[in-house]
Amino acid sequence: DYKLTYYTPEYETKPTDILAAFRVTPQPGVPPEEAGAAVAAESSTGTWTTVWTDGLTSLDRYKGRCYHIEPVAGEENQYIAYVAYPLDLFEEGSVTNMFTSIVGNVFGFKALRALRLEDLRIPPSYTKTFQGPPHGIQVERDKLNKYGRPLLGCTIKPKLGLSAKN
Repeated sequence: DYKLTYYTPEYETKPTDILAAFRVTPQPGVPPEEAGAAVAAESSTGTWTTVWTDGLTSLDRYKGRCYHIEPVAGEENQYIAYVAYPLDLFEEGSVTNMFTSIVGNVFGFKALRALRLEDLRIPPSYTKTFQGPPHGIQVERDKLNKYGRPLLGCTIKPKLGLSAKN
């Protein structure tokens, strides 16, 4: 039951937290608080098995926390789950590490019918650790002929609806 550990409505976010807003559609019979807590757990320190290293570190220091859930207006059984992640959970300077942790494995979680990352707030202290492209952003934009918007690359996997050929 993730709700007992990862749903913390009393939690007050810190300026150093990474804040994520997920649109969550729970499976039938799964309360929204449990679904939000499952997202926080699966995208941070939660696991389905006992890990011997659990006793070496403080779960509270590293865990994601679902601190607020609200229904999506006009949408049945859809909620926005707000999750706070402590910076200590992530490697400095690694956008890949951050995104892999937050969205890497959680989308296939069985307690959810659907999940979408709607918004992400990254504290300036963390963004300052990102080095950026080795030749500068302008060189990358010129190569791609893309201007005036963020650039983000990712690997599309077949389990997300595309075949290996596509």
